[in-house]
Amino acid sequence: MRNIILIGPMGAGKSTIGRLLAKELRLAFKDSDKEIEVRTGANIPWIFDVEGEQGFREREHAVIADLCQMEGLVIATGGGAVMRPDNREALRRGGHVIYLCTSIEQQLERTAKDRNRPLLQADDPRAVLSALLEKRDPLYRSVADVIVETDERPPRMVVSEILARLADLEVAERSDGSALS
Repeated sequence: MRNIILIGPMGAGKSTIGRLLAKELRLAFKDSDKEIEVRTGANIPWIFDVEGEQGFREREHAVIADLCQMEGLVIATGGGAVMRPDNREALRRGGHVIYLCTSIEQQLERTAKDRNRPLLQADDPRAVLSALLEKRDPLYRSVADVIVETDERPPRMVVSEILARLADLEVAERSDGSALS
């Protein structure tokens, strides 16, 4: 089975939805940020403090490349994973890519108390999120096979939509003569 890869901004629900989706499909779930922490033995804020964002992005690239070469996973990526062209290519090759799209307001609400978000440790988190989304949204869209809105929707409803959209995608691939893994 091809991987299902969730992309989108922080606070879009990638980890929550990914866990539910994996359970529903009886697949293993991998969160690329958690995988980085397991491999390094350090949390994301510590990596940012010691190695900077560039050091973190190098580690992120290695994890994404590894995960995308596996099969039968639901993968939740970090919000900035799409910034590197080689990551975007790995994501495209690695499975069906689902962009979980959400508003700045929803991101602020979902990340307000989370201290594990180094990029949001700023005076104006709204401005940071707006700037990130402006840069990243076109990249998310360029990689996505499916775009799903998550604002004000229960995670199980989002999972149901993803399952339906994936079924449609697979039917379309079969009718095009594309081989499915």
